[in-house]
Amino acid sequence: MKIEVMIEKTKTGYSAYTEKFPVYTVGSSLEELKINILEALNMHFEQQSRTISEKDLKITLDLPQFFQYYKVINVEALSERIGINQQILSQYINGSKKPTLTQTQRILKAVQQVGRELAAIRFIL
Repeated sequence: MKIEVMIEKTKTGYSAYTEKFPVYTVGSSLEELKINILEALNMHFEQQSRTISEKDLKITLDLPQFFQYYKVINVEALSERIGINQQILSQYINGSKKPTLTQTQRILKAVQQVGRELAAIRFIL
């Protein structure tokens, strides 16, 4: 069972919570937040002798947070790849414009495809 964790940007860092369980935490970075949410979930499930690991989590971010964290993704190249105007994609990323559900799904599908392609690459040694 995957536990969906909602992550939100705050003025001081990030917050995370689950809608299904009474678990929430904060962190100054996403790395710290992941550690804290795992600790909080494991405390919640301690009496059930259940251990939660990162593979048990389904992390949910909004577009601006995703692109802020993964700055390595080139917006210009991604916009060309999925056929979305670069200026529009930039507006989605900086939060000045909200994408439709269809646009969000197109962007997510493209990012996931790039991830699969990168995961399949091997370097010659």
